[in-house]
Parts: sequence; structure tokens; C-alpha cells
Amino acid sequence: MSKVITLRLSEEEYREISAVAMIEHRPISNFITTTVLREIEESYFIDPIETAQIKSDKKLLEKLKAGHNDAKGMKGQFVD
Repeated sequence: MSKVITLRLSEEEYREISAVAMIEHRPISNFITTTVLREIEESYFIDPIETAQIKSDKKLLEKLKAGHNDAKGMKGQFVD
């Protein structure tokens, strides 16, 4: 079920978003939704190809495991 939210935009923000949505022949709500979801996907989720590359890199996995064990054993120093 769809949810309705209120979003407060400055005049400038509204003009920019509205202009791009109009260029793409989309409603503003659709433009905002797709843009936010794309940003979430790109920023918070790992690409399957990237995951496969990490898992296939034996040296990297060894270093990650060693770093994990050091952290668990409270070895090393925290850097501010």
C-alpha cells in the first residue's frame, strides 16, 4: 500500500527537482522516489560482481581475517 509523506523543499530545490522531472516527463513524486532508491542502492548495497571479486581474492581474505582476529583480540591501537 502506498504511503503519503510531506516533504519540505526550498523554492530553489523545488524548481530544480521540478525542472528535471519535467525534462524526463515524470511526476515529481516519481522522480524523487526513483532518485532516492537509486542512491540507496548505490550507497548501501554491494554489487554482486564486487562481492565475487572480494571472495576470489585470497590475499585480501587472509588480511581481512587477520584484521578481524586482531580486533577481537583487542590488538593494535584505535586512531582518532
